[in-house]
Amino acid sequence: MKRFLFGLLAFLLTISASYAIDPASVPKQKQTRLGKYLSAPEAADFVAKHPKDSLFLDVRTPSEVVFLGMPSQADANVPYMLEPEIPVFDQAKNTLKLEPNPDFIPEVRRRLNAKGLTSDSPIVLICRSGDRSAASANLLSEAGFKNVYSVVEGFEGDLASDGPRAGQRSVNGWKNAGMAWSYKLDKAKMYRVEN
Repeated sequence: MKRFLFGLLAFLLTISASYAIDPASVPKQKQTRLGKYLSAPEAADFVAKHPKDSLFLDVRTPSEVVFLGMPSQADANVPYMLEPEIPVFDQAKNTLKLEPNPDFIPEVRRRLNAKGLTSDSPIVLICRSGDRSAASANLLSEAGFKNVYSVVEGFEGDLASDGPRAGQRSVNGWKNAGMAWSYKLDKAKMYRVEN
């Protein structure tokens, strides 16, 4: 048992040392209580090196995954927020409102158990641009998870502030960094899919 715990500790220290975005460089809305961040390329590299020892979750809504694609390396889509059955417009944000997913933490635990992992295992979260992955990391932290990493740039990246692509998500992120992704979805990875 001691050998296992020392091995796990060494593994976790390697993660922290090898993949570290300076927390001071992370925008406030993307900061987490745990202060563990990865860039899209770092996340892809980390998950490639530790496919059996970590859980990589896409926390966007199922609709986003269907229409925008999903990282090929993601273990599952476990949405942090869901679309209500009847859409409601959010005037302040000029978008449709989303509701918290009450099944988020139980589904994360189910996905960890399915891989033989525990709440101490590294969890990598990705959303559209880093805000929801940060919020979901905070929720998991409150539930006792200790090794939760947020992909700061998200799947689509941040909005360009100027130039010909101003207002487009073209600055950084999984897709813009050239990381593997696909529109073709795996049913086993999708949240609550029925036959």
